[in-house]
Amino acid sequence: MNHHQLEKDIEHLEHVIARISGEDRIPLSYWRGRLNRVSNANLVPAQAQRVRRLNEALSALEDRARESLRGQAGR
Repeated sequence: MNHHQLEKDIEHLEHVIARISGEDRIPLSYWRGRLNRVSNANLVPAQAQRVRRLNEALSALEDRARESLRGQAGR
C-alpha cells in the first residue's frame, strides 16, 4: 500500500470510527477488517499511534455491541 493511500485510509477510519455504532448498516466486522489491513502495512510511528487509537476505539465499540446483545438475549 503506498504512503498516500495509507494516509487516506487512516483518515477515513478516523472519521468513520468516531461516528459509528454497533447498530449501523455496515457491521463493525467490516471496519475491523479495514483496520486490520491498515495495521498490517508498514507504518511510520505517528501512523502506528493513530492506528492504535483507532483499534482501542473500535474495540470499545465492539465491547458495547456485545454487551447490548447479551442484554437483549437476557430479556
